[in-house]
Amino acid sequence: MNPITYAFGILAALLALFAIIELMRRGTLRERHAVWWFVGGLLALVIAVFPQTLTWAASVVGVALPINLVFFVAIGLLFLVSLQYGAELTRTEEKMRVLAEQSAFHRQRIEILETRLAELVERDVEEPEIGSAAADADAEGER
Repeated sequence: MNPITYAFGILAALLALFAIIELMRRGTLRERHAVWWFVGGLLALVIAVFPQTLTWAASVVGVALPINLVFFVAIGLLFLVSLQYGAELTRTEEKMRVLAEQSAFHRQRIEILETRLAELVERDVEEPEIGSAAADADAEGER
């Protein structure tokens, strides 16, 4: 193998792992989403450091060209990532639906309470005038 290609493979795998770790550190990528990316980065690093491993694995599995095994594994990892994101999206959509229903319920409840409060305030505004006149009359009668 050409030394430049060997070095490039190792550098690319290390950069991928560094990017994954940095995204996790910054909170941009959560750990549960980074698992499959990290596995792919580790596999790339192992293959970059020990290229004969790919040839050995291809012969064990029965794949004629080792690069075909790389593509198959990469497609498999991308499938798992897509599946994980799909499951996460489904859970998030369900939570959003529940939150939207709760929000609508609370909005309706607040409107009912505001209406009742307005009715009570309106009634209290009318009653104290009558009540205050009677209280004034009672107070004058006591004197």
